[in-house]
Amino acid sequence: MALRKINDLHRLDREYDLAIVGAGPAGMAAAAQAASLGARTILFDENPGPGGQIYRAIERNSPGKRDFLGSDYWKGRGVLQPFLQCDATYVPQALVWSVEQKEADARASVELRVSAGGSSSIVHARRVIFATGAMERPMPIRGWTLPGVMTIGAAQIALKSSGLVPDGRVVLAGSGPLLYLFADQLLQAGGNIVAVLDTTPRSNWMEALPFLPSFLISPYLWKGLSLLARVGRSVSVFTGVGTIEIIGEDRATAIRFQTKGRIEEVAVDSIFLHQGVVPNNNLANATGCEFAWNDRQRCFHPQLDAQGRSSLSAIFIAGDGGGIGGALVAEVGGQIAALAATLDIFPGKEWEIEPLLAKHEGRRRALSRGRTFIDTLYQPAPSFCAPTDRETIVCRCEEVTVGAVRDAAAHNVVGPNQLKTMLRCGMGPCQGRMCSATITEILADAQQRSPAEVGTYRLRTPIKPIPLREFASLPLTPDAVQAVTGDHTDLS
Repeated sequence: MALRKINDLHRLDREYDLAIVGAGPAGMAAAAQAASLGARTILFDENPGPGGQIYRAIERNSPGKRDFLGSDYWKGRGVLQPFLQCDATYVPQALVWSVEQKEADARASVELRVSAGGSSSIVHARRVIFATGAMERPMPIRGWTLPGVMTIGAAQIALKSSGLVPDGRVVLAGSGPLLYLFADQLLQAGGNIVAVLDTTPRSNWMEALPFLPSFLISPYLWKGLSLLARVGRSVSVFTGVGTIEIIGEDRATAIRFQTKGRIEEVAVDSIFLHQGVVPNNNLANATGCEFAWNDRQRCFHPQLDAQGRSSLSAIFIAGDGGGIGGALVAEVGGQIAALAATLDIFPGKEWEIEPLLAKHEGRRRALSRGRTFIDTLYQPAPSFCAPTDRETIVCRCEEVTVGAVRDAAAHNVVGPNQLKTMLRCGMGPCQGRMCSATITEILADAQQRSPAEVGTYRLRTPIKPIPLREFASLPLTPDAVQAVTGDHTDLS
C-alpha cells in the first residue's frame, strides 16, 4: 500500500467513507488509522507537503541539513512514515472552504467544497475529521504592524520551510513554551538574539503551583527545564515584562519595555511576538459546531465528547483544533477520532476497534499530564489580551483601533457580531483570525462581563476568499435554485 497523491480535483471520487482536513500530526495519524481499518479515506491540506505547523516540511528536511530544529521536530518522521505508506488519498494545496452536514440524521453524508489548482469541486463523505491545528493568539501592542515585526509562528515557518534566519539584532517577546523553543532553534541556526522579553505574569506561578505534581511526572518537565537553561545561558532574558512598545517610522528600529519597575529600550532589526496558541476553528465555526469558553486556555473551542465528536454527529475534531494539547496529544487524538468515526462507518468492527480506543485513550491521559500546569503558568497577562492603549490597532485588515472598540463597548454593543457591523472588524481577508480573541477580551474587560457571555464571531463560508468563478463553476443544486428563484424544480 502507498499513499495516493492527487492534485487534480477532477480525478477524485465523488464519495469517501472519511474525509480529513489538515495534515498535521492529528490528520496524518487519523488517515493512517482509518485506512488500516479499510475506510476509504481522503485528506485535504492547504500546505504543499504534510506536517502541519509543528512538523512543517518534515518530508524534505533532514537532520544533517537542519539539525537546529531539535529532536521533538524529528519525531514527526514517526507520524509521517505510516501516513505515506497508508492506503489513503492525499490532496495537498487544497482549501476546504465549506462543510455541510446535509441532515440531522447521523447516517447522512457530509458535503465538502474544496478549492485546488484554480477550481472548486464537491466531495461527499460519511464522516469528517477537522484536524486544523492551532494558530497564534494575537499580541496587539503599539507598533506591531510595522515592517520588521512578525509572530514567532511566522518566523518559525520560514526557518522550517527554507532555513531562513533573520539578519541583524533580534528580540523575542511574549509568553509560552514556543517563545523558548524558537529562541533555542534560532540560536542553534546562527541567529543573533539580543533579548528575550518574557511577559508571563509573576502571579501565574502561584496559581500554577497546585498543578505542579502532575507536571513533575509529565513528559514536559526536562524538556522545559533544558530549554530555559540553554536560552538563559546565551541570551539576556527579561522576566515580568509588563508593557511593550515598538518604536519606528517606516519600520521597527527599537523596542521599549517595562520590567522590574524600570523602562528599558533595545535597538532591533527584527521583533517576533508570541502570546501562546489557540484552536484554529474557523472551519468548525462556519460549519455550525457549538463552542464553549475555556477559561484556563483563554479561548473558545468546540464542544466535543471524549472521542472528538462535535455537536454535529458526523463531524469530529482532533488535535489542537479541539483544545491545545501539543503534538503528541494531537497525534493520539487523531487516532481516537479516526477509530470512533470508523466505528460509525463499520459498526460490525467494534471487536477490533474498541480495544484500540481503550489503548489510545490511556496513552492520551498519560501524555496530557502536566498540561494544566502549563496552561495556568502561561496564561497571557490581561494587559496583552485586552489592551488599553487607544492607538493600538486591533483589526489589522480594517485598521480598527483599541479606542474605537472601547468606545463602542461603552455604548453597550451586544457582542462581536454587532461590533462587526459597526466597525467592520473581522470582515477583512483574515476573517477574524487576527482579531477575534482580542475583540472578545476587550469587550469583556470594558463591560465587566465574562468572555463566555460576550461570545465570538459567527462565521460563514467560504472560510477564506474564493474567486467568484469557482462558485459559478459548481453544479447547481435544487436548494440553491430554490433559494434564489423560489423554483422547486428537480435538477436531477
